[in-house]
Amino acid sequence: MKFRLSTVLLLVVMTAVFSSCTREFVCRCTISYSGQPGLPEPVVEEYPVTDTKSKAKSVCEGNSDSLVTGNITTLEKCELY
Repeated sequence: MKFRLSTVLLLVVMTAVFSSCTREFVCRCTISYSGQPGLPEPVVEEYPVTDTKSKAKSVCEGNSDSLVTGNITTLEKCELY
């Protein structure tokens, strides 16, 4: 009985450890412009984020923003992949 209990405990610990490990993710940000004709096409930028999935998602999506200057709107939307 001790062998089975320790095996189960080991599996639980290993699952917890591996599910919270840091990994490298890709944060993809699309920058688009609107409000006037002749503005640049959307630009896509990617950069690596190394952390746990939940923290990487928070960091990545935290870079999303919008800015209005005159009648031009710049929108940056970031998503984790």
